[in-house]
Amino acid sequence: MPLALLALAVGAFGIGTTEFVMMGLLPDVADDLNISIPSAGHLVSAYALGVVIGAPLLAAVTAKMSRRTVLIGLMGLFVVGNALSALAPDNGWLLAARFLSGLPHGAFFGVGAVVATNMVAPERKARSVSLMFLGLTVANVLGVPVATLMGQNLGWRATFLGVSAIGLAAIAALAFLIPHDHEHTTAQGLRGELAALRSLPVWLSLGTTVAGFGALFAAYSYITPMLTDAAGYADASVTLLLALFGVGATAGNLLGGRLADHSPRGTLFGGLTALVAVLALFPLLMRTELTAAVAVILLGMAAFATGSPLQLMVMEKASSAPSLASSANQAAFNLANAGGAWIGGLALAAGFGVTSPALAGVALAVLGLAVAALAYTVDRRRAPVAGRERIVASHVPQEAEAVHH
Repeated sequence: MPLALLALAVGAFGIGTTEFVMMGLLPDVADDLNISIPSAGHLVSAYALGVVIGAPLLAAVTAKMSRRTVLIGLMGLFVVGNALSALAPDNGWLLAARFLSGLPHGAFFGVGAVVATNMVAPERKARSVSLMFLGLTVANVLGVPVATLMGQNLGWRATFLGVSAIGLAAIAALAFLIPHDHEHTTAQGLRGELAALRSLPVWLSLGTTVAGFGALFAAYSYITPMLTDAAGYADASVTLLLALFGVGATAGNLLGGRLADHSPRGTLFGGLTALVAVLALFPLLMRTELTAAVAVILLGMAAFATGSPLQLMVMEKASSAPSLASSANQAAFNLANAGGAWIGGLALAAGFGVTSPALAGVALAVLGLAVAALAYTVDRRRAPVAGRERIVASHVPQEAEAVHH
């Protein structure tokens, strides 16, 4: 694997840290800015909104630019957004800065995935994507806990200055390690890029991402009350358990990347099936501290095993605009974050019990399996048509030559 993947992983580490650290800093931010914790929670939503809007938009408008230049520019925007977050004088400015910080998120992963796959042999594409995503999962193990401690001891503004420093390190790594590219394979402009998203298989792949990762966030968004109220953990232990989730996610990401190089669709179906099983067992596993810890690890493994195959399949379905499709998949991931949390909250509010969000996740994971199965059926029906078109095309020159003679 090329060393350039390290540069992408460093950028992913910074992005993953800034995305998830706000959850742990909400009380500190609320106290400092004299706002309520629910109002501070809008800072999480502002970042997610930036991801959803920025992912396809920035990928499309930079379609004709060198991917290396795009990656460096996106990371520069990331640094500016986090620096402005650290300097924000009030909640309104912080909301705007968080939105700005989220804009480059999806496009960075989208363009980065294309760069990663172009640097390796075809049989290692999924593994290269998983190594880039390694920065995101390791951020949950190391970056978020360290950044949270920094914010609690030095002030939340210090956290965002620290994340900005990570962004600067990523820019240096990208500049030194990513090879120069003088042209973009998709030089058809914004309209041509958007046209690539009209394909039904692309939308089915994006739908699988929304449903599959929605299942994860339906449960993970409420993992703290599950661990404290059902499993009996003390509040102080939750941070360590969330780090265990990051360990599971890292292992699942690497395993999924390796398996997807052999069978992307098989890995996807296997990961979603495992996710259904893990979430269905959550009410039982949350009865003791030991089994609850195992459940947290298994949840991360099952969910993130599907990340690389989904990213790769979306790119392949939109081969004429892989950067845009790949970025759109990151937007779908953040829609899953918001939608899954909302659906899990509905189950909790309905009084079905503290572990009921996991069962809501089961329904979403089953939906993800159904959408993936529909995508497989559509692909099988289109394959013979594509095959006939290739055969006809291959005979046209011969027929023309016969007429000529």
